[in-house]
Amino acid sequence: MLTRRLPRRAALLTAAALLALTGCSGMSAGGKSGGDGKGYVDSDKSGIARAKPADRKMAPAVSGKTLDGKDISLAEFKGKVVVLNVWGSWCNPCRAEAADFQRAYVENADKGVQFLGINTRDGSQENALAFVSSKGITYPSLWDPDAREILKFTGNLNPNAIPSTLVIDREGRIAARVLRGIDIDQLRSMIDPVLNEKA
Repeated sequence: MLTRRLPRRAALLTAAALLALTGCSGMSAGGKSGGDGKGYVDSDKSGIARAKPADRKMAPAVSGKTLDGKDISLAEFKGKVVVLNVWGSWCNPCRAEAADFQRAYVENADKGVQFLGINTRDGSQENALAFVSSKGITYPSLWDPDAREILKFTGNLNPNAIPSTLVIDREGRIAARVLRGIDIDQLRSMIDPVLNEKA
């Protein structure tokens, strides 16, 4: 039993180390990021990678408990455009973008857009809950302190920095990704094209 746990533990430690290296660095995600680069383009030098509908890959089966203890899964939002934001209360760019994310959530609440946070690397849920309260965030966030759910993402459009933001289309496929803090105009530029696609 112990030997089966060691590879998983090693993978989690590796993921934590990678996140530590890239987290809150304010890095730009410009250009292609790993793999062969097929299936997405960085068309405007903003660091926002976008996938054409025909080239999109399905998002993984992310699920767990929210910060307030409710069960949640990405699958329950199929049919909606989903904005998935990876954040930590300790992360300065996450603090800077929080108000814009809440504003965009309110703007899009009646348009078939769902926001979901993934909180990671926080020392306690209390820290994360205090962040949510202080920033007035009203959409749910999944509690993922050791990045188990983040590790489910693979390929060119995985959220491998903190903060990261993905936009997932109505069919559950990853349409866009950015690996840094963004403002509301950049967030709108990720959401609107996907929202305007025919259902």
